[in-house]
Amino acid sequence: MIKESLIGEFQRIVGKENVLTKKEALRAYSYDGTTSWIHEPDVVVFPRTTKEISDIMKIANAEKIPVTPRGGGTNVSGGSIPIMGGIVLCTTKMNKILNVDKENLTATVEPGVVLMDLNIRLGKEGLFFPPDPQSFLGATMGGIIAENAGGPACVKYGVTKQYILGLEIVLPTGEIINIGGRTVKNVVGYDLIHIFISSEGTLGMITKAELKLNPLPLARRTIMAVYDDLEMAGESVFRILENGVIPGKIELLDNWVINRIEEMMPLGLPKDAEAVLLFETDGIPEAVEKETEKIVEITKKYGARDVRAAKDMDEANKYWLARRAGFAAVFGKAPTVMAEDIAVPRGKIPAFIKRCKDIAKKYNVEMCILGHAGDGNLHPSILTDVKNKDLYDRAVKAMDEIFESAVELGGVLSGEHGIGLEKAKFFKRMTDPVVVDIMKKIKALLDPNNIMNPGKIWD
Repeated sequence: MIKESLIGEFQRIVGKENVLTKKEALRAYSYDGTTSWIHEPDVVVFPRTTKEISDIMKIANAEKIPVTPRGGGTNVSGGSIPIMGGIVLCTTKMNKILNVDKENLTATVEPGVVLMDLNIRLGKEGLFFPPDPQSFLGATMGGIIAENAGGPACVKYGVTKQYILGLEIVLPTGEIINIGGRTVKNVVGYDLIHIFISSEGTLGMITKAELKLNPLPLARRTIMAVYDDLEMAGESVFRILENGVIPGKIELLDNWVINRIEEMMPLGLPKDAEAVLLFETDGIPEAVEKETEKIVEITKKYGARDVRAAKDMDEANKYWLARRAGFAAVFGKAPTVMAEDIAVPRGKIPAFIKRCKDIAKKYNVEMCILGHAGDGNLHPSILTDVKNKDLYDRAVKAMDEIFESAVELGGVLSGEHGIGLEKAKFFKRMTDPVVVDIMKKIKALLDPNNIMNPGKIWD
């Protein structure tokens, strides 16, 4: 429990209206997008300035109170769950877009800016921020940076770390630092930005970010390829890329997901298909048309039974709505869902899909697969129930083998969701011990009292 006098200090710093202690409020900040973890904080604090965060951090550090950074709470790794209690420091009221520089293709934002709001604002200038996690309607920039978020567009545009030029950070000790800058090139000393990107809130609080932007493409086309074989769909992904075509997006839905989407919101997806691949090409209109033709040609050559190029934006939006509905379809069908985000080399997608199917059969568990196939980032999801011991134990064993299979194939434990609480036990087992030790030494240097998001990644 946090002393009442400290609650008063927090109220003095941010105002009484920005400090929550009632039971129902604490409950609302006890979970994220996962279905496996829940723990209430002792207090929820909404800072509005960098100085307020600094003042709070100084108190937390002196009193050794755990601090869990939080934005929109959309993450699905347990990263924003206050597993040790303490303070939830929620940045949703730090939501200003401070600057958009069209000349230099940059923007300056506070951590609570919602990605959708940012891209609406940028769109008025003919610009966009390319990383596009599927939670873009609620995900905030601080969390997107801390998790190094990805999304469908990563196949062509890359992940968040490629679009961060500079950061303002409040360290666990309350010190305020600025790293990076506003230029595309910057080799002044160690590249400390990338220590904080992907740090999952364990090293400090992001309070401001300088973003690199892209001009909006002049044209887009969407193509849907339908397959009777899931592994064949996986093969088509790297066949497209090896033929010199790099679409903006390549997304995979398996039969189970297709049918659950159609139950929720009929969109005309082929319910008998074993898999569907969705492609989006973007760029100069003439190039987009050529790439669309090439994708149609290659997918037909490598096993697609039907290939459709969307006739207009309405049809294209319908297909992408289906993809965004994928996780909702999965999470609505079981009390507990193990939804992971394993990434493997693209050429290994067919082998990984086969391993997943074999493992699901071995343990007699219900599993579906969807994901960002263009960058090898797949989401094998097992439907289970933590209250059914036998079913849940089989699901855990199956997911253990899926992780092991991914690593054997040259893959990694997480492509975009982070380690958080969900994959901590795998992280130490499947990561070079020397690398883990280096990370822990960095953590100890920056956060000597271990107050920042404790219990995440390796504990």
